[in-house]
Amino acid sequence: MATLKQNTITLPSWVNDVVAGTVGGWAQVVSGHPFDTLKVRLQTQPNPPKYKGAMDCLRMTLKEEGPAGLYKGVTSPLMGIGICNAVMFAANGTFRRWFQGGDETKTLSIFQIGCAGSMAGGVMAFVNCPVELLKVKLQTQYKPAAGALPLTGAVKPYTGVLDAGIRTFRQQGLKGLYRGMDITLLRDVPSYFTYFVSYEGTKRILAHFNHNGRVESLSTPELLLAGGIAGFGAWVPCYPQDVVKSRMQSNLSYKSTLECFRSLQAEARGGNWKVWFKGFGPTMARAFPANAATFFFYEMTMKFMRGE
Repeated sequence: MATLKQNTITLPSWVNDVVAGTVGGWAQVVSGHPFDTLKVRLQTQPNPPKYKGAMDCLRMTLKEEGPAGLYKGVTSPLMGIGICNAVMFAANGTFRRWFQGGDETKTLSIFQIGCAGSMAGGVMAFVNCPVELLKVKLQTQYKPAAGALPLTGAVKPYTGVLDAGIRTFRQQGLKGLYRGMDITLLRDVPSYFTYFVSYEGTKRILAHFNHNGRVESLSTPELLLAGGIAGFGAWVPCYPQDVVKSRMQSNLSYKSTLECFRSLQAEARGGNWKVWFKGFGPTMARAFPANAATFFFYEMTMKFMRGE
């Protein structure tokens, strides 16, 4: 319960986590969505591929759809990433306090921080899956060529995230919105372990060398650096899972995640291992600025709400 003290309102820790996580999520979307669109299009393109690489995908997207093409599906993450990050930071904060045994002044080990992040990732996957499914559906909806006639029996394009969500639910029910849930869990649990380990570990290293171990004394550039490195760290254990998830969510012909995995495995035979890392370039280009923005705005919002 919120309590009044010296004319200020002290909010519960989880409320601070929710608000700051939401702000951080919005910052992530604004700074990183164009890179995410390129990543998804490269991951889901047919074989033989439509694009030669990330720059070719960017060039063709701008040529055929203009800058707006890079922000296709942005409504879903703007609506959903705020919720996703709120859930993630609130869950992470809850699990950290659980490890602290009720003593919020206790410093956790890096391994405990990773475990709390991993547990938060398991919770977040249940929000991530439908949000990302709608985003992928819109990002892989290509604009027809000028003068092209509509194909007989072609599916009517989605007009936006609400249309995509309503039609998916009507046609496939709740199961349709949670298509790819198993691979989302297999991606998010290890990803958020390394995400928070990378962030807190970098902060502690910087504080050790520059501020006599005082993490609270880190400067803005140092916080941005820690957040950016966390973005890289998050993808290290899970990129192939993300490729499987994007394929699974964009292609309804797969009956199961295992079938989707085997299809990619068949493509990878003969030394074509790069199929597991399609879109890796744009992902890494997005990882640093998007996550630097996420953690920076999260930290600044938390300080503001605590009156620091």
